[in-house]
Amino acid sequence: MKVLLINGSPNEHGCTYTALSEVARTLHKHEIDTEILYLGKKPIAGCIACLKCKETGKCSFNDKVNEVLATLDSIDAIVIGSPVYYAGIAGQLKSFLDRLFYSGGNRMAGKLGAAVVSCRRGGATVAFDQLNKYFAISSMPIVTSQYWNMVHGTAPEDVKKDLEGLQTMRTLGENMAWLLKSIEAGRKAGIPKPTYEPRISTNFIR
Repeated sequence: MKVLLINGSPNEHGCTYTALSEVARTLHKHEIDTEILYLGKKPIAGCIACLKCKETGKCSFNDKVNEVLATLDSIDAIVIGSPVYYAGIAGQLKSFLDRLFYSGGNRMAGKLGAAVVSCRRGGATVAFDQLNKYFAISSMPIVTSQYWNMVHGTAPEDVKKDLEGLQTMRTLGENMAWLLKSIEAGRKAGIPKPTYEPRISTNFIR
């Protein structure tokens, strides 16, 4: 089993990384492989609605979106971490997620999803809700914790003092490990994956 943790902060080892690392440590205790993907500081292009991904199965911009798409079938769960900017997620991360979920959305179904946000003070629940919408539209079971998955601080040292926030990350890791093991046990017992109807898409006019 493998969990991909996406660090959507421009700071590679900042507050968001500190929170994701706490989740990863808990998963390791359950012998679950993890990878923390850092998106970097360079600009990430947004979706340009070219629809090339529907023809090729990958995005027309050849960057980390396609790197994740290439390994998507080996990933059992995704944890997305973001700092809070103006009560929303980081712009680079949104561009990345829009393209990743649009080009690979039909391959996301059944994978577990969890959101983690880091903020100085406010806006965390809005960003948290924004991230969860990617999972909810993709038939991905959303993993929860004992509180909304957030940590507070302006530096990693602050986050390490946020005892409740770090405990929330560990509980998230425990819940994710339990669900992954439960799904694996069900698979071994012969329980099939959900069968979906052909997708119906309307625009409320026709």
